[in-house]
Amino acid sequence: MLKSLKRLNHKLSSPEGQIEVLDDAESINIPSFQDKVSDIGLSPLKPTGIEIFQVNVGKMCNQVCAHCHVDAGPDRKEIMTRETMQQCIDAIKGTDIKTVDLTGGAPEMNPHFRWFVEELTAIGKQVIVRCNLTIILANPKYNDLPAFFKKHKINVVSSLPYFTAKRTDAQRGDGVFDKSIKALQMLNAVGYGKEGSDLKLDLVYNPAGAFLPGDQETLTSQFKRKLLEYGITFNDLFAITNLPVSRFLEYLVKTEKYEDYMHELVNAFNPAAAEGVMCRNTLSVSWDGYLYDCDFNQMLELKVNAPSHISEFDLASLTDREIILNQHCYGCTAGAGSSCGGATT
Repeated sequence: MLKSLKRLNHKLSSPEGQIEVLDDAESINIPSFQDKVSDIGLSPLKPTGIEIFQVNVGKMCNQVCAHCHVDAGPDRKEIMTRETMQQCIDAIKGTDIKTVDLTGGAPEMNPHFRWFVEELTAIGKQVIVRCNLTIILANPKYNDLPAFFKKHKINVVSSLPYFTAKRTDAQRGDGVFDKSIKALQMLNAVGYGKEGSDLKLDLVYNPAGAFLPGDQETLTSQFKRKLLEYGITFNDLFAITNLPVSRFLEYLVKTEKYEDYMHELVNAFNPAAAEGVMCRNTLSVSWDGYLYDCDFNQMLELKVNAPSHISEFDLASLTDREIILNQHCYGCTAGAGSSCGGATT
């Protein structure tokens, strides 16, 4: 069993260790991201509103993926409590925030996951669950997840690095591709991703190495054609850029590709993508209730420039906050842009 960077006591398991690498922009001769957005008149970068409330319910996962920015795995024990979940519900109840995006780790491994979903749908929120697919087959107690998702009309967003076993297993572990195919077939069987169905099944693609994702529309066509060979259909595909955070940062440093990759991101900087970065309409909540501008800032423990715990939730302050930036933000502004919903331009 592979271990998380935290279990290995790796220097890059700590936010401080990662930021030390990211902050050293001078030695690799790249401009600061703050200067870059200032040059195009976007500083200070501020929200356009809060439309998506993204909640990381824990870092425990049944997989240890090579490029995981959460450093999730079976050895991670951080889990959101029901009390913190209730604070999340109380904070957004009665607001115009319509979408709650549940992530992890494998969010389904949180013992309060199903209760949380039921409570969120009861107050009229659309729930997204970021499912790694293999969790559905990991234990008999998860086998009914497709039916549970269907009952609550969950938007299932599933990660599948590629449409071949070799590339998927290289990034996610031996046998992951075959299990993912089986899980997708189970989701299709209850109506997910089928034409005419209101049960939405989306896939997430991220590159297997130190390069930018290809054109999202082209990738979607390729995935649809290849997965149809297994009888699988889905709605949309999101092409996401790997950000230099946690395990992917460790991979870049270890393979001596960090400098080249950062230059690739900087050279691909897209002002239109910068205007549409997800931190402008999203708020991220950590397993212990702290608030961040995005999931990546969360992993670097760069808390919001406002009251920073869910127990202090103040919508007005959060909507007017100045977004915290660092060098990893280049990943969201390169090429067609990148967000949890794929390309932004």
